[in-house]
Amino acid sequence: MKKFYLLFLLLVSFFSFAQIRGTITDNKGIPLSLVTVLEENTYNGTSSNELGNYELNIKKTGKHTIVFQYLGFKTQKITISIDKFPYKQNIKLVEESLSLSEVIINTKENPANTVIRNAIANKKENAEKTARFKADFYSRGIFKVKDLPKKILGQKIGDLDGAVDSTGTGIIYLSETVSKIIFEKPNNLKERIIASKVSGDNKGFSYNTARSTIYDFYDNTLSFNSKMISPIADNAFNYYKYKLEGTFQDDNNLMINKIKVIAKRDAEPVFEGYIYIVEDSWAIYAVDLDIKGYRMHQEFVDTMKLKQNFSYNKNNQVWAKNTQSLEFSAGVFGIKFNGKFSYVYSNYEFEKAFAKKTFTNEIVSFENNSNKKDTLFWNKIRPIPLTIEENTDYVKKDSVHQVRNSKTYLDSIDKKGNKFKFHSPITGYRWKNSTKKQSFSYDGLLNISSLSFNTVQGWNLDSGFSFRNWAAQEEKGKSTSIRTKFNYGFSDDRLRVTVDYYHRFNNQNYATLTVFGGSKVNQFNPEEPISKFINSVSSVFFVDNYMKLYNKEFAGATYGQDIGNNLYLKGTLEYQQRKPLFNTTDYTFIKSDALYSSNNPLLPDDNLNPAFEQHHLTKASFLARINFGNKYISRPDGKINIRNEDYPTLYFGYENAFGSNEKKNEYQLISSQIRYDFNAGNKGTLGINLKAGTFIHGENISFIDYKHFNGNRTHVGTSDRYLNVFNLMPYYSNSTNDAFFEAHLEHNDKGYIMNKIPLLNKLNSTLVLGFHALSVPDKKPYTEVTVGLDNLGFGKFKVFRLDYVHSFQNGIQENGVVFGLKILNILE
Repeated sequence: MKKFYLLFLLLVSFFSFAQIRGTITDNKGIPLSLVTVLEENTYNGTSSNELGNYELNIKKTGKHTIVFQYLGFKTQKITISIDKFPYKQNIKLVEESLSLSEVIINTKENPANTVIRNAIANKKENAEKTARFKADFYSRGIFKVKDLPKKILGQKIGDLDGAVDSTGTGIIYLSETVSKIIFEKPNNLKERIIASKVSGDNKGFSYNTARSTIYDFYDNTLSFNSKMISPIADNAFNYYKYKLEGTFQDDNNLMINKIKVIAKRDAEPVFEGYIYIVEDSWAIYAVDLDIKGYRMHQEFVDTMKLKQNFSYNKNNQVWAKNTQSLEFSAGVFGIKFNGKFSYVYSNYEFEKAFAKKTFTNEIVSFENNSNKKDTLFWNKIRPIPLTIEENTDYVKKDSVHQVRNSKTYLDSIDKKGNKFKFHSPITGYRWKNSTKKQSFSYDGLLNISSLSFNTVQGWNLDSGFSFRNWAAQEEKGKSTSIRTKFNYGFSDDRLRVTVDYYHRFNNQNYATLTVFGGSKVNQFNPEEPISKFINSVSSVFFVDNYMKLYNKEFAGATYGQDIGNNLYLKGTLEYQQRKPLFNTTDYTFIKSDALYSSNNPLLPDDNLNPAFEQHHLTKASFLARINFGNKYISRPDGKINIRNEDYPTLYFGYENAFGSNEKKNEYQLISSQIRYDFNAGNKGTLGINLKAGTFIHGENISFIDYKHFNGNRTHVGTSDRYLNVFNLMPYYSNSTNDAFFEAHLEHNDKGYIMNKIPLLNKLNSTLVLGFHALSVPDKKPYTEVTVGLDNLGFGKFKVFRLDYVHSFQNGIQENGVVFGLKILNILE
């Protein structure tokens, strides 16, 4: 029955609703994919699939001239008379013959350079012709995997809801969208999605949008993680060599130059392949370019191939992009991935200008029931026919989805997974009710991943319980979770318990409420500048116990939500009981005469006197985050904010401590922060983080409430960027209860300099220059200057960074090297 249903769908998709359909092959009968098919002098077009099949929707019978355009083959133009639909038209394309003789005779320099110079000189004019338009847009994305193992890091992978077979091979993502778009260069977009389809999820909404398809080679750079240099950028000759492979005439008797694009230096952010330029107008006719993964600092990607085809309309004399495809191959740990995204633009309407209110902050929206279109609708509107593999995937996964989301199936899976085993009290237990969308978990008594060491608790372990309910998440975005954590320190022989309740109210403004309480050990610096893992290694191997702790018993609540599109507000009210703690162990792995420092960050040699007196107080704090020019995507399953990276992000904070048992502990703190990434194109990115603040009535407050700054004495960095840390500064040497100003600047050249240095360019690394400064009253300013290399590693694993740091304060200079281990972000 299943095979019959699949055959039926294939027949329906081929014979129903088709206006003009057929197969495109070469003269040997080999199917040609990505052939552009369009009605002459219109923007009604489509593209052929991997099997060479195409579908072109024509609304009226009568005479029509159809154009078949494919790189490397002669463009064919045929006139057909249609008296009824569907109309079948198969086509055989003949390979193009290139000519070079005329060009070589009439030029004294490399003819390719002449063509490129003309293309650069005329690109502003050509770009302006397609600067504003309305169009129909279709996208399809497919993502495949091969050799997926049964387990990764001990965790079962399964068949991904029927996506992969027993060999670990299959389609793990297939999706389509149909939309109407309005676009204005450089980045104004308004897209209304009419239909959305996700294989294996009949309620799903595709993430394929026109926003992610804007690759304009008339711009100087194109964003592929790195800023890739266009072959016709203003400075393109600094990065490329060119070779004229030949010329040919298109169906409009226009001469097309086929230019081979060659990288001057292998490590630069450049393309390789071919760009086709129209003689005289110097517009882009087509691009067929490759991107190597390491060139865009995406080491897991092997290659990406970007193809674009443009069609000419004699009526308005505009070359407009009608099809685009992006293919990629990648791999890691022996697992291979490949995928392809195909895009079709049709029914262009070019405008000289748009009304002022055409573009708003909403860039993408969905029509009602856009995810509920049936097979008949898709067969009628889909411009690129599905392949047998894609058709099979839809049928298979829709069937699997229906079965695996039935109550009977979910209950049977839950029953199997919910079995309580004899070792569950030790290793942990998970319970799930998939029908009601509830889960419960117990971490076990032996939660090794939580094991850590500090000199206050000694070795300590976590355990706990958690409950989650997401029954209303799919439609309304509501979810609730409760978690209890038990932390036991073996040296101080104390159990500490915390409880957290979390509730998200919706998926539009993402309002959340968190209620919390309990007892735990806290670092004096609430930003926790040293991680448990780093402190454990530093302590037991090197007798450097940098983590300083106090005991906090607390109860409080936090509420936060988006206000509009550019403002986020959060408020917290918390009662705290603070108690000082002392070292309880001198355990180390190594024999050493060195002693641990005390737990007093002010007096590291004093093990008798605490850094503060026991007290309690209540804190009320407010935080505002402001972004400018944000855009957003309105999805039925939630709103997605898109930050405008042209503007900085501003933070304003206010903290009021009151209700203390001693008046001296009460204070107010006003703070602000600016974060901004200045994009210098292919020259890299300058990251900026500026902080400032001041205390009111903070003269005698507890050291806990001082403003502490993120120091680092371990010579190990764990973050991707050092925009919030001083890498040689002691953790509490500059803490203040007065005014402060903090500045971090870091420029990553993204390979702009490193790619040009012989031998060093083999590392495919990036040069990082940093400046860090701190100013507080009654102390000389602290400064750091850094020079480093990022994106270091072996093969595809570029997870290391190396920095030389020079610091200066009060006449004391220090030099050091910081080893960046970004993989520790994952471990933590």
